[in-house]
Amino acid sequence: MSVATIESKTEQALELITRVLGDAAAPCITSSFQSECVVLVHMLLAQKPRIPVLFLETGYHFPETLEYRDKLASEWKLNLFNLEAKQSVADQEAQFGILNQTDPTRCCKLRKVEPLFGGLEPYDTWFTALRRDQSPTRANLQRVEPFKLPGGKVIQKISPLADWTTRDVWQYMQAHSIPELSLYDLGYTSIGCKPCTALPLDPNDPRSGRWQGQGKLECGIHIQEK
Repeated sequence: MSVATIESKTEQALELITRVLGDAAAPCITSSFQSECVVLVHMLLAQKPRIPVLFLETGYHFPETLEYRDKLASEWKLNLFNLEAKQSVADQEAQFGILNQTDPTRCCKLRKVEPLFGGLEPYDTWFTALRRDQSPTRANLQRVEPFKLPGGKVIQKISPLADWTTRDVWQYMQAHSIPELSLYDLGYTSIGCKPCTALPLDPNDPRSGRWQGQGKLECGIHIQEK
């Protein structure tokens, strides 16, 4: 991939961000602090330094993820909001057992989906770092699309990096001297909660290390109400 190509893609993403921010009354971005999320946060901060950054604090993250989040939050002065489930991990496990082993979909719903959808209610525009090449479930991802929350509110979901590749993300990080989460050095390619994240089974499928053997491709936060 040529430098010109990533520069063109960066320009297109920034143009979309500028246009959307011009119309948005209450924008936010979600970030898992994986590389594409960090790229998008970096882009948004240049235009809206105090944009709310929503992080799903599930209680099951790798220590390295939390350390990296806190490092960037401090250095970049992020307006960070940690969204948590109603129950602590200890209380959930006492009531339901280890759901990430027995019913990962329910675990994701309690610790990710419900906190996020509640956390999105104050906003009208939601920036995400989703990319089409991440998963078959994201192949038809649109850069701009409406998203209906469980309460009926419809917000705009914006994915400026929809057509980016992993290489594009890496080149942007390199060009801007942004350090990556250290877990990538260990071979991880898609990083979520520690119990449900493993090294990829398929080198051509970055998300093949997520929920291995469970038949899951998504945690549910990007699936809207019908």
